Amino acid sequence: MRRRPFLNFVEPGHMTLIQHHIITGPGEKSEVAYPIAYWKPGGKPSGQRSGAAHGKADAQSRRDTLLCQNAPPSRSELRKRGCGSRPGEVRGIIIEGKYLPSPPSVLSDAKKVPQRDARVGLPERAVCWSSIHSDSDEGDGTIKYTISGEGAGTIFIIDEITGDIHATERLDREVKTYYTLSAQAKDRLTDRPLEPESEFVIKVQDINDSEPKFLEGPYIGSVAELSPIGTSVMKVTASDADDPTYGSSARVVYSVLEGERFFTVDNQTGVILTAVSDLDRETQDRYELVVKATDMAGQMGGLSGSTTVTIVITDVNDNPPRFPQKMYQFSVSEGAAVGTPVGRVMATDADMGENTDMSYLIKDEEGGELFRVTTDGDTQEAIITIRKPLDFESKRTHNVVVEAVNKHVDPRFVDLGSFRDQTIVLVSVSDTDEPPVFRPAEGALMEVQEDARLGALVGIVTAMDPDMENAPIRYSIERGSDQEAIFHIDEVTGAITLGQILDRETAGWHNITVTAVEADNPDQASRTSVSIRILDVNDNPPELATPYEASICEDAKPGQLIHTISVVDRDEPQSGHRFYFTLAPEAANNRHFTLWDVKDNTAGIRTQRAGFNRQEQNVYLLPILVVDSGPPALSSTGTLTIHVCGCDTEGAIQSCNATAYAISASLSPGALIALLVCILILIVLVLLILTLKRHRKGQHMSEEEEDMRDNVIKYNDEGGGEQDTQAYDMSALRSLYDFPSEAKGSEAGPDLRCLPQWAQGRVSGDGGAADFSLFKGYIRKKVEQADADLSVPPYDSFQTYAFEGSSSPALSLSSIHT
Repeated sequence: MRRRPFLNFVEPGHMTLIQHHIITGPGEKSEVAYPIAYWKPGGKPSGQRSGAAHGKADAQSRRDTLLCQNAPPSRSELRKRGCGSRPGEVRGIIIEGKYLPSPPSVLSDAKKVPQRDARVGLPERAVCWSSIHSDSDEGDGTIKYTISGEGAGTIFIIDEITGDIHATERLDREVKTYYTLSAQAKDRLTDRPLEPESEFVIKVQDINDSEPKFLEGPYIGSVAELSPIGTSVMKVTASDADDPTYGSSARVVYSVLEGERFFTVDNQTGVILTAVSDLDRETQDRYELVVKATDMAGQMGGLSGSTTVTIVITDVNDNPPRFPQKMYQFSVSEGAAVGTPVGRVMATDADMGENTDMSYLIKDEEGGELFRVTTDGDTQEAIITIRKPLDFESKRTHNVVVEAVNKHVDPRFVDLGSFRDQTIVLVSVSDTDEPPVFRPAEGALMEVQEDARLGALVGIVTAMDPDMENAPIRYSIERGSDQEAIFHIDEVTGAITLGQILDRETAGWHNITVTAVEADNPDQASRTSVSIRILDVNDNPPELATPYEASICEDAKPGQLIHTISVVDRDEPQSGHRFYFTLAPEAANNRHFTLWDVKDNTAGIRTQRAGFNRQEQNVYLLPILVVDSGPPALSSTGTLTIHVCGCDTEGAIQSCNATAYAISASLSPGALIALLVCILILIVLVLLILTLKRHRKGQHMSEEEEDMRDNVIKYNDEGGGEQDTQAYDMSALRSLYDFPSEAKGSEAGPDLRCLPQWAQGRVSGDGGAADFSLFKGYIRKKVEQADADLSVPPYDSFQTYAFEGSSSPALSLSSIHT
């Protein structure tokens, strides 16, 4: 029974030559596989001999040979293991993985090994050879050996006579791990297979020939400054192409070659850690590390690879802002407007990014009142601007304390100190020629009685030159603010007087603008507003709010409230209005009505007797006297008109007309109802007739029928000449001549008196019979239209039409129809 053997390659450090024999034990037909190997420390394999010499070799010694696997290259160690120090020297045999120090003298002395795969080895990068052998091979060269499969003929070749298999090039496990081949023993003369084809696999065993590689390098990582010891920065990974399941060739350990003072690396995982706690970005913002990876678990003889790791130190807010100077000086003119920048100062911060963001404050009270500080978001500078107008005469220098504060303070570093700093900004105010300044600066408020006489003093405005005491000032009123010249001003003293009589009821306030200029320098001018309030005096009497009218029923009861009246007064006394009501003296003896003062500036009118007769008197005029509270007290008289009306039983007014009352008294209720019904019927009939006419008119009217009276077509355009028939809508003119043909059989002759002379001549016989059908049809059509027109009166009417026929013996002056 045939098995598929394996030819394995063993550890590096020595070279073995491999032979594989298929051997049959004495008296047995089962096959036993013995791996046979010769150790050769280097050079050309000793088994490579000529075919004749090799064929004469002792077959027994070739069968009973030694396999020395994993033998180190030292001769003393070889002797301890029972391996010969010379090529071909036999010291033992390995059966089933067990080493026997003395080989059996003959094959029968050895135990019979069950059929199995034989595995022997050779370094993966050695040039090797092995051999196959057939039991029928007597060494006479009559058997030819062949191989086929992966690498046959290229990587692996076989000696046809001896069965020796040679590798023609170095093998690399990282490229290919297995080679599967088939061996065949054939008769050299007949080429007939002597045995079935035997398949075997060559397995390339790994040696440590690949160094670890950092496939993702170089690496860049980052860690915050002042991080504690052992803070993880990043992880690096090296890959080893060797077999991880065979030995320690692929076991990698890590170490730091450069930068180990500041960083360490976990030798198993490759995680880089901080080794110190005082990393300072402001001192050094990046570190270059060299990390090495060594295979063989770091043992001597292992291969290694390295990579560069760049570690960037990121910033934290561990530095407070600092002003480079403790004092800054700026100068500004006292005439500078509010909001004018005075200067810029800036505090520096060794941090970066948002950790340098800061805000500025003014700490002293005086500086905060006159100046404002803002932060420039782009440059982080403090901009000092004027908050209120400066005055050189009041104070020439100002000390402003400016403080810089970090916006984003990290609480972990509060114990490092205060994250703020202060500096002093000295602002010098320079003198300028300023315009006059009014007192008060925000404007003046004056009051004057509305009955003040012309030329009366209203008030005085005052301005002064801030640069020079007692400098002359000239005053004037801008006429744009006082176009009616109601006020005048003394240009020297600033006294404002009346130029016209005032009326508070017309205008209660006047706002004027006063200008003050320096007498020596008119270019220096300033303005202020003066508000003048007109104080009220009682110069308007009270009046009834409206022309009041009231109505009472004929059966009114005594004491019944008829109406409530109120008054208006254009005056506005400071203490408010208070009006008094009473009947006028001429109505003092009035026996019909009384007046009741309600005391809230209103009064009520009540009846004084019962029963009124509107046939005797249907209107009463009641004069009412109204007096205000003054001073002086003014009064006026108003009239209340009271109508006597007829009312129903519930007191609702029906009619206030005396004539209507007389008519209604002569008719009974039934007659009145009948009269109203008749009137209603007439109204309905009229509406029906109008609706019917409108409906019939809509049915008989046609869109193409035209009334000659409405077809006056006017053109006021200049056309393109007589041949131009496209500039006008000729259909409007031609439609006037489209009439229905006259009915046949009409014997009525034309009235010669209504025809022109040329037509009369033609009728008389000298010109032939004239055709009047055109005129008859036109007249008939117009008669029909008049009869169907519902908008005209039903009686006869006379209608006149002007119509020109379609031709004339005098011919037309126009070429439209030619």
